[in-house]
Order: sequence, then C-alpha cells, then structure tokens
Amino acid sequence: MIRARIIGTGSYVPEKVLTNRDLEKILDTSDEWITTRTGIRERHVAADHENTSDLATKAAESALEMAGVNAAELDYIVVGTITGDYPWPATACIVQSNLGAENAGAFDVSAACSGFIYALATAADRIQAGNCKKALVIGAEILTRVVDWKDRNTCVLFGDGAGAVILEAQEGERGILSTHLHADGSQLKLLYQPGFGTRMVPSPENLAKGEHFLQMQGNEVFKVAVRSLSDVAQTALDANGMTVEDVNLLIPHQANIRILEATAKRLNMKDDQVYINVDRFGNTSGATIPIALDEANRSGRINDGDILLFNAFGGGFTWASALLRW
Repeated sequence: MIRARIIGTGSYVPEKVLTNRDLEKILDTSDEWITTRTGIRERHVAADHENTSDLATKAAESALEMAGVNAAELDYIVVGTITGDYPWPATACIVQSNLGAENAGAFDVSAACSGFIYALATAADRIQAGNCKKALVIGAEILTRVVDWKDRNTCVLFGDGAGAVILEAQEGERGILSTHLHADGSQLKLLYQPGFGTRMVPSPENLAKGEHFLQMQGNEVFKVAVRSLSDVAQTALDANGMTVEDVNLLIPHQANIRILEATAKRLNMKDDQVYINVDRFGNTSGATIPIALDEANRSGRINDGDILLFNAFGGGFTWASALLRW
C-alpha cells in the first residue's frame, strides 16, 4: 500500500521573545495570572520586516535539508494559515517562488488552528491517490498582528512561528494511517476575526472599532474544544483498531495548558505520552503541531515505528486528527 510518510521536519520561530514579565509592563496582568490560566511563559514575535511567507520558507528549508530533498523535486505545496501575506495570492505561491520549487502546485488552507492537519490530509490523500510523490506541508502564522494588545484575555495567548514536513510516497506500513476532518460553522462567532473580508470591508470606522482583531469567547471555546479534541483523537484510534495504550506520543495543538490537560485526562493518557511546548511558544495556531513535531523529532523523542497522534481545534469551528506510524 502506498502511504504518505514524513521524511523530514523543520521549524522556525522569530528571534524576538516576549515574556510574561514584558507583558506586565503594558497590560494589567501578571506572570502568575498568565501562567496559571494558560501555561504560557513566553512567545515569539515576528520582526517588522518578517512576513508569514518568510517564516514558512525558513521552516520549509529546514525540512528539505533533513529530508535530503531538492525543492525542484516537490510536486505539491500546501500551507495552513489564517495570517497569510495577502488575501490572495496564496502564501504557498510565495513560498514556492522563494524555494525555487518550479514543478510544484501551491495553495493555502484556511482552517485556523486545525490548518496544518487539514493541509496534511489533502497532501496525504493526493499521494495515496497516486497523483503526487513528494509534498511540502506547512503551518505558519503571524498572529501577533491580528490581536488587540489592549485585550489581556487574548493577546497573552498567541505567538508567531512556522513548522513544515516533507511527505513522500512510500510502500509499507509506515506513514499517515488516517486523517479525520470536522467543522461546525454555526458557532463561528465564538472565535473569529470579523474584518476584513467582503462581509466587513476596511474603513476608518471599522478600524477604529478594532474589527480586524481576533475575537474569542474563551470559556465557551474551552468547553467545545476539550470535547472535540478528545472525540476526534478517539475517532482516529477507533478507525485504526488502536487504543490509547498504542500511542507513543500525542502531539496536540498547543492552545493552552488547561485544554491540553483536560483533553489528556478525557483520553486517559499519561503525562509522558503528551508533548507540550506551549510554555515557550504560546498558541501559534496552525503552526503549533509542526513546530512541536520538529522539536520532538530533533530531540530524539520519536523512534522508528512509533505511533503518533495529532489533534487540533480552531476557529470555524474546525477540528481534526491524524494518526501515523513513524
């Protein structure tokens, strides 16, 4: 059977680090308040000259180097992002140009924090269908430019970064076993960015009202997120005849520590089965899983044959999971 196997990982975060102590100077908040409620101690912030495509390109270059793949070999590039360089063209097209991947088709996926798994699923399906041999999948965000830095309930959560994987068509048992994608658009206003699409166009009035900032009703999102994350993870296990005991490592979307702990508890997972780095990067939306995957991979946390489980939940609402054998 042909499967899409990850043969290289990469990540990139901006150099600037914004700590909770830094936020104490500009907000009515404290390191203790942020850490207790979110588990986040610091996050990375893109420099003024850095664009989402820049972060994505650097993560991609790292993944290509690990995989030993030349950009010209890529058939397919898909970027999961909600903070692309432009409304259009796709950030993936800019990355394609930056890399010199002249043979690759390229497009973006907009599924908020589930964007990486949605992008991974599209690439894996194309590989399994025999239409692609090598694909680059990226999750990249600069969320610090769409948060209201006067809103202490949201701005403390988010950071910037990018992660990438190289997928290759291979025969055998290793690779992506299944992906599972879900959505519920009826609850979009619990977590969304109102402007500036065609529904709410840019105007001085809308800018003054901050309609271009991310908006979230945290308590309501928490309840739905925990249930959806645990359910979609169990769906992936059931689809492959596996149990929690078979999972070597769960790499979840790094939303906040309370969601991660509550999800792990619902799944009856042990602490050493769950990879957590939200304390150092915050919530980078579609970039959290590939950044964590790259960290785990390069640190030797993952071994050949390990079963990995990804799950994510984001605005839309969207939620998704992926199960793979390393």
